[in-house]
Amino acid sequence: MAKKPNQGTICVQSGWRPKNGEPRMLPIFQSTTFKYDDSDQMARLFDLKDTGYFYTRLQNPTNDTVADKIKELEGGVAAMLTSSGQAASFYSVFNICEAGSHFIASNNIYGGTYNLFGVTMKKLGIDCTFFDPDCTDEEIERLIKPNTKCIFGETISNPGCHVFDIERFARMAHRHGLPLIIDNTFATPINCRPIEWGADIVIHSTTKYLDGHATSVGGCIVDSGNFDWLAHAEKFPGLCQPDESYHGLTYAKAFGKNAFITKATAQIMRDLGSIQSPFNAFLLNLGIETLHLRMQRHCENAKRVAEFLSKNEKVAWISYPGLPTDKYYSLGQKYLPEGSCGVIAFGLKGDRETAIKFMDSLRMISIVTHVADARTCVLHPASHTHRQLSEDQLRAAGIAPDLIRLSVGIEDVEDIIADIKQALGE
Repeated sequence: MAKKPNQGTICVQSGWRPKNGEPRMLPIFQSTTFKYDDSDQMARLFDLKDTGYFYTRLQNPTNDTVADKIKELEGGVAAMLTSSGQAASFYSVFNICEAGSHFIASNNIYGGTYNLFGVTMKKLGIDCTFFDPDCTDEEIERLIKPNTKCIFGETISNPGCHVFDIERFARMAHRHGLPLIIDNTFATPINCRPIEWGADIVIHSTTKYLDGHATSVGGCIVDSGNFDWLAHAEKFPGLCQPDESYHGLTYAKAFGKNAFITKATAQIMRDLGSIQSPFNAFLLNLGIETLHLRMQRHCENAKRVAEFLSKNEKVAWISYPGLPTDKYYSLGQKYLPEGSCGVIAFGLKGDRETAIKFMDSLRMISIVTHVADARTCVLHPASHTHRQLSEDQLRAAGIAPDLIRLSVGIEDVEDIIADIKQALGE
């Protein structure tokens, strides 16, 4: 049996495997549509009886090749790209929910996802209850109802840098016949593979580390293939009952381990259309080719910066799971032994204006509405990404008014620290 390639080799070599005389680089199939000589073959594609391409809103060869690479990195059986990480979050839940459904989610997730789950999806008749991951199993399990469809969390929370106990929540979800959905954006499959810890669905904002260069907005959903939908058929009618829009086809019976992604593609993507462009998928693939190298540098730099901040008298507090003093250090060692990510959360002594003055004094480090790319950048979540949340919601999500999210890049770490020093007035 051939040895499974290591993650670095998958980053570089997987996905596009050219045959004799074909382009070495992944081609960009920049076409909306695909030609067929036989009308019946096109009909079979529309009926999901054949595999192939007919319209890029559903599938495209460039996109599928990159999705296959991410699938292999995560250890799943099927994957699909979306136009954004937000679309991946929405599709991953909406694919198994409908009006009248309920799900539970960690309360310290990204602010945009919090708003999507807590406000927008409620307008669709889908209710979300947020929980504190540090609560006891009993407290969290009391939130699970007969109509609950999944549990959702982030491997490393954005922006608080809390580590989610994947194995614990996978056990909890499976006790109740629910899938666990994990957003693995910050850790990436280089530093954590949630499926190996029991997660059923893994999603990414590929806009972040996977792309790595702030060029392309995108998302990805990976299915482990491990959740038995038919064993809980009454909970998941969308997968386990006939779909009249496909002549009564039942996804779980027709597609087995590929049922989740097939439904997400053939039904949800068909109707909502949040497809990633082939050109963005091409750029994403270029980013993934160096992911294993960049993540190592991000983590090395972030640890050095975190150590500097933890010893600085102007810093009030710091959250970074790579520090032995951090609350989530033990979980970080369990799930992220090679390093967590390049993101650090910290606060300065003073008030909100102190944080703003610090950021405005930075020279090399940029204030941008982004995180997790090659360049070091900074953001004040309470004023920016999470400003739609109330003070109570901010506190519930573990976001203090003084929280600064620093995304450490791959520049020379001495220059990063020097810029922080001068911004602190040192």
